[in-house]
Amino acid sequence: MEFSAQQIAELLQGEIIGDSEIKVNTISKIEEGTVGSLSFLANPKYTKYIYDTKASVVLVNHDFIAEKEISATLIKVEDAYKAFASLLEIYQQYKENKIGIAESSVIEKTASLGENLYIGANVYIGNHTKIGDDCKIYPNTYIGDNVSIGEGTIIFSGVNIYSESVLGKECTMHAGVVIGSDGFGFAPQNQAEFKKVPQIGNVIIEDHVEIGANASVDRATMGSTIIRRGVKLDNLVQIAHNVEIGENTVIAALSGVSGSTKIGKNCMIGGQVGFAGHLTISDNVKIGAQSGVHKNLPEGAVVQGSPVVGYREWYRIASVLQKLPEIYRKIQKL
Repeated sequence: MEFSAQQIAELLQGEIIGDSEIKVNTISKIEEGTVGSLSFLANPKYTKYIYDTKASVVLVNHDFIAEKEISATLIKVEDAYKAFASLLEIYQQYKENKIGIAESSVIEKTASLGENLYIGANVYIGNHTKIGDDCKIYPNTYIGDNVSIGEGTIIFSGVNIYSESVLGKECTMHAGVVIGSDGFGFAPQNQAEFKKVPQIGNVIIEDHVEIGANASVDRATMGSTIIRRGVKLDNLVQIAHNVEIGENTVIAALSGVSGSTKIGKNCMIGGQVGFAGHLTISDNVKIGAQSGVHKNLPEGAVVQGSPVVGYREWYRIASVLQKLPEIYRKIQKL
């Protein structure tokens, strides 16, 4: 799909410097620009590339002043980075604008389907499941019985959603996500054996949640595992049974939350963080990467390390750790 510089300028309420009729059909970095591509300049470090870029159209800030001739058509906007992000969102929506139900999909007769759906090849939708309007379900996805999926939700290829799960509006599940698998519940028996505890709860995911590729959210033993509105989980995150994650909390890749831990609103959790079970993490907490969380954390805490301590204390500990070999040599001499 092609857009002219004029169309882009009207969309962004920008000012054109150059050929208003020139067309673009792809996007690029400014240093990798090609004919027919749209790029942007926001960081002054990249200013040198604008004079040689082959991109046809470049978004720049209103205060940009060229020091020499530029072959690309410029569109001046208030904030080039935000404007480019807006265009990327529109471009993504265009790419994902699929509608239709593949013949190879299997949809049980008791399932309820909304309007303007895309259901790809080899998708299975179970009994009494409800799919809202404008949803997109990509190929090779399994959706079990009695599942509810809100309008505008996107489910990418290879996702597995177990029975009784509830997904809100405008969520995104990336490839390989598993929602509602059994929690890790086993009761010790005689002779070091374990008996599986039935996991009869479900998973509730509220609106505007995004879950990254190959992440897993376990169903509750009883009740619900709950992911609140606006939460963002990165790839390969593990959420155990009966966990609750508060609104707008973000968790980076390879982190794991053990059973029945409650995490508050607006928390920021780095990669490879591990949580013990049955903890309470209050609102607005920040946890550095590779930390081990073994205790409850108060509101606004900023922690790091394994086990976690205040980040200032962690930096002092880390600086001492680097000196341990030298200290050890001195002790040996003594």
